[in-house]
Amino acid sequence: MATPYDVIIIGTGAGGGTLARHLAPSGKRILLLERGDWLPRELENWDGEAVFVQNRYISPDTWYDKEAKAFQPQVHYCVGGATKLYGAALYRQRKEDFGELRHHDGISPAWPISYDEMEPYYTKAEQMYQVHGARGEDTTEPPYSAPYPFPALSHEPRIQQLSDDLEKAGYHPFHSPNGIMLNEQNRPFSTCIRCATCDGFPCLVHAKSDAEVMGVRPALEYSNVTLLTNAKVIKLNTNASGTSVTEVVVEHPNGLANGSDQVGRNYMFHNSVAVLAVSKEPNPTQFQKTLGLNDFYFGMEGFEYPMGNIQMVGKSQASMYKGEKPIETKLAPMFALRDIAHHAVDFWLSTEDLPDPNNRVTVDKEGKVTLIYTPNNQVAQQKLYDKLKSMLNHLGMHPDHLIHRTAYMKSFIPVAGVAHQAGTCRFGKDPKTSALDVNCKAHELDNLYVVDTSFYPSISAMNPALTAIANALRVGDHLLERLK
Repeated sequence: MATPYDVIIIGTGAGGGTLARHLAPSGKRILLLERGDWLPRELENWDGEAVFVQNRYISPDTWYDKEAKAFQPQVHYCVGGATKLYGAALYRQRKEDFGELRHHDGISPAWPISYDEMEPYYTKAEQMYQVHGARGEDTTEPPYSAPYPFPALSHEPRIQQLSDDLEKAGYHPFHSPNGIMLNEQNRPFSTCIRCATCDGFPCLVHAKSDAEVMGVRPALEYSNVTLLTNAKVIKLNTNASGTSVTEVVVEHPNGLANGSDQVGRNYMFHNSVAVLAVSKEPNPTQFQKTLGLNDFYFGMEGFEYPMGNIQMVGKSQASMYKGEKPIETKLAPMFALRDIAHHAVDFWLSTEDLPDPNNRVTVDKEGKVTLIYTPNNQVAQQKLYDKLKSMLNHLGMHPDHLIHRTAYMKSFIPVAGVAHQAGTCRFGKDPKTSALDVNCKAHELDNLYVVDTSFYPSISAMNPALTAIANALRVGDHLLERLK
């Protein structure tokens, strides 16, 4: 490409899109490269059959697991990246997550920066992505320098009842932090309409705080920012000494900045499980993702190790079951699945999986991507699931609130579920054990930075998006200083 640029950003997701917006006012010449295109705004955005059964917005890529078995990763190549279909749950990591934590299966390593260093950028990220929430409800909440920029989203009646029942049982439910543009005080002027097609769907009305809407589009308002779509980057050329990237074009034979042998290693994506509880009482909730529970984040009586986070997931629809459980639901009539969905109360459980250098992504000379992953820390995951199950059965609910012998549709997230993927390019202070320095610059290259979730040295049990956004703002400040 003949035009010289001061900054080239590869990818437009939570990291790249946010960084572009942060750097745009500098006046520096910025090029955004996105391998996908704009995600089309169409009626299919809110069609469960199109999204979950036909996989309309999932890339047709083929990856391979450690047994060389092919699978289709649930990745989304479009402007805004994975945030176009995320649930917009924007949590901070806990302060303790930045330090070393002992888990049932081993150690979650400390980050090379502290929570206190990241906190101002969490605040900026919450403001940029218009996060709704309530301080002081979550017992594990880390220190904060400002309130949420928008009030917490209200619970709909069935979720409010669940919250009340949890409180009566001695637990501490809280309003989950969400990035959606809902104005409950002035609904006629609200961008968000509070629909049931948010978590896992693209937003047809651009009311979700995704990286396209909150990052790329505001950046493109500056004349110094250029976006090139359908631009798949497959090679970074360097100068003769290999210390600086000089050109962005096609495949590099051995991989850059990998003297540490850390690039591609320590892949993580959470031990996650979706749980569907079927209640006798209908659950007409539209936007269900307003409640979270961290009472067991760092363990419980009888189990001294971290267990993780419980939160509501988007309200299930019959077509989702066909997409997520095709074999189990093949013979089920659609009316039966609709009846289940109408009575479903849906939870998402996340437990930290630990970094393991043998869990890695490799790419051969033909471009074949292999994801080698062996699960770990599953005892903690099972403990969290068992605890939730026991709570639902013994919360003291009336029979019309939940079936006495609760029916569960339990779905562990397979290796193809890469929505929370992190690691493979960890940052740190020691070039021998990390690929990036504390500013997310490659140790071996003067001008290559990484701001997606691959910089994570550990993943915590919280949704990774807000930390990626905050880190992009942190790295952006460093770059602005360099560009002066």
